[in-house]
Amino acid sequence: MSHTIVGKKKLLSRVRRIKGQSVALESSLEGEPDCMKVLQQIAAIKGAVNGLMNEVLEDHLREHLGAEDISQQKRKEEVEQVILVLKSYLK
Repeated sequence: MSHTIVGKKKLLSRVRRIKGQSVALESSLEGEPDCMKVLQQIAAIKGAVNGLMNEVLEDHLREHLGAEDISQQKRKEEVEQVILVLKSYLK
C-alpha cells in the first residue's frame, strides 16, 4: 500500500493547514496589511509546503527506492522521476 494512502489523514491535515494559511494571507491582502505580517505569512506558508514536500519525498524514497525487491532498471527510473520533480520544485 502506498505511503500516501497510509499517511493520508496526516497529509490531508497538513494540506488543510496550508490552505488555511493561504486563505489568511488572501484575507490580509484584501485589507491594509502590515508588510511584515504579510512576509511572515508567506514565510509560514513556504515552510509548511517545504515540510509537506520533505515528508512525502522521504516516505517515497524509503518505500519506493529503498525496497529490496525493486529491479535496477525500475530504481533508475524512479531516481530520474524524483530528480525531475526536485528540479521543478527547486526552481
